Amino acid sequence: MTNEIDQAQFTQTYRELLPAISRYLSRRVPEREVEDLAAQTFEIAWRKRHEVTAGEELPWLYKIASFQVANYRRKHQSAVRYLVLSLVPESAPSAESLAIFDLDLAAAWRTLSSAEQALLALVVFEGLSVQEAATASEISANAASIRLHRARKKLADQLATKD
Repeated sequence: MTNEIDQAQFTQTYRELLPAISRYLSRRVPEREVEDLAAQTFEIAWRKRHEVTAGEELPWLYKIASFQVANYRRKHQSAVRYLVLSLVPESAPSAESLAIFDLDLAAAWRTLSSAEQALLALVVFEGLSVQEAATASEISANAASIRLHRARKKLADQLATKD
């Protein structure tokens, strides 16, 4: 009986959160890969469903999806392949690349570490709270808050020097 309840709860979570996970993936991988990576994300989530804390499903799924994106990127790392993929019209821009339209902002963004970029993107582009971003990043909320503050200050300082 418990498995049936788990399955019903999981199905409800899947229906509610699939759009958010798909949007997250579509900003990081070519559009044609989104459905498969979303399916893999939820397949892993199903197998590990007893590890998630109630109410933290979305950041937990973002964490799983980020691993799927990393695995996808590792499989497609050659420079030529990367150039071809970045020119594919159905490839959606990453959340971070949305900020790149402003060259000063792009230059400032590149001064951030990948961890700073990831944390800032979760809060700014994905709309997660600091607590949710901390969960997705596997750090404490306090550490996330401090790192987020430092990343924002670093970004602001870089932009201020451009003026």
